[in-house]
Amino acid sequence: MVNQELLSVLDQLHREKGIPQETLLEALQSAILTAARRRYGGGDNFQVEIDPRTGEIQVLHIRRIVENVTSPMEEVSLAEAMESDPGAEVGDEIGAFLEIDDFGRIAAQAAKQVIFQKVREAEWSVVAREFGGKKGNVVAGVYIGQEKRNFIIDLGKTEAILPFKEQIPRESFHRGDRVKALLLDIRTTTRGPQLILSRTHPDFLARLFEKEVPEISEGIIEIKGVVRDPGERAKVAVLSRDPNVDPVGSCVGVKGSRVQAIVREIHGEKIDIIDWSPDPGTFIARALSPAKVLRVATRDGEFEKVATVVVANQQLSLAIGRRGQNVRLAAKLTGWKIDIFSEQQYEADRISRSAEAGHEGEPSIAPEGPSIILLEDLPGMGGNMADALKAAGFDTVEKVANAVAEDIAKLPKFGPKTAAKLIETARDFMGYPKTSGSAPESDSGSL
Repeated sequence: MVNQELLSVLDQLHREKGIPQETLLEALQSAILTAARRRYGGGDNFQVEIDPRTGEIQVLHIRRIVENVTSPMEEVSLAEAMESDPGAEVGDEIGAFLEIDDFGRIAAQAAKQVIFQKVREAEWSVVAREFGGKKGNVVAGVYIGQEKRNFIIDLGKTEAILPFKEQIPRESFHRGDRVKALLLDIRTTTRGPQLILSRTHPDFLARLFEKEVPEISEGIIEIKGVVRDPGERAKVAVLSRDPNVDPVGSCVGVKGSRVQAIVREIHGEKIDIIDWSPDPGTFIARALSPAKVLRVATRDGEFEKVATVVVANQQLSLAIGRRGQNVRLAAKLTGWKIDIFSEQQYEADRISRSAEAGHEGEPSIAPEGPSIILLEDLPGMGGNMADALKAAGFDTVEKVANAVAEDIAKLPKFGPKTAAKLIETARDFMGYPKTSGSAPESDSGSL
């Protein structure tokens, strides 16, 4: 009956850990051989046979027949051998079955250690085969409990740990809840392989977008950067490689369906999706969303890159964010140190510094960087259209207002009517005098 119980244990290990039964039987054989050598001494003159159907275990002790015995555990005299086999001859080998119950406590403990070691090795092989290629990807499992402050997640073939520092603040699970997380690392420990998960890593959010937005997995849209304040706010910069695909709209989805599915998964964390731009000033302004930026001046110094941003007086607190969160995330996303001023603060500082320098009226904040009024501030201006204009050199509203319609009409996504309407809108925005007549209707419907 004990043997049947042993088979049941091996079968359970096979089903729960995914370890092949042949591997478990080999581990058991190795353990019994170790126990036999501990109990009786000797070398390789033991053989173990296990019947996989009945669980019957037989240990055979083989000795060589000699005239004079010098090593009792490896040799047997001819006279003793003939007692069990009358036809025995010197030089032959003869075996005798051993009683497993006689192995003793020390031998049994050694066998137990060997089994554990072999099972750990087999489990590591299974885990490496199953999860080795999934590092950095999202895996799904079931919450089964908590150890100290770490969550234990059952991934099927093995269990994983979601450490406290990798958990979204204030989130909790009930036993049986389905949990998604990033497979952060696979470690070897004395207890076997250990899988480390994360729900706070920026790559977790990036992988969720890849699964939810087909255009990302297809390579049409690229995620240029992700920063997070886990559980509170995140910013994701995206770029479309197809001028006809709006990266932000694709990530948001119809009526926000795509981004809301991700927000639910990360327990209500707010996500700002930003249209990436190669122009630092434009990218910084977009990164400060939802605040509306009036001007950006950049200075790329030897030791740090500094951007001075001006916003409307009533937009200052929104641009900075609660506890500085918005500007902190924007700085992390763009790689620029960002100093934010309201219009009132900027003007007061400018006058003060100019007076001190004896050059009243001369700009003093970020004098080395270009000050811009964003193209996106123009009514009806989309990110793709703005990027096309900047690529052609029309990187400020002032340049567009002074442009020749024919030059803009040559650009992709623009025609004569759209170009004329755009220039008229820019002139109005800059406060230029009205031109005679009215602008023709847009030929693209974008402005």
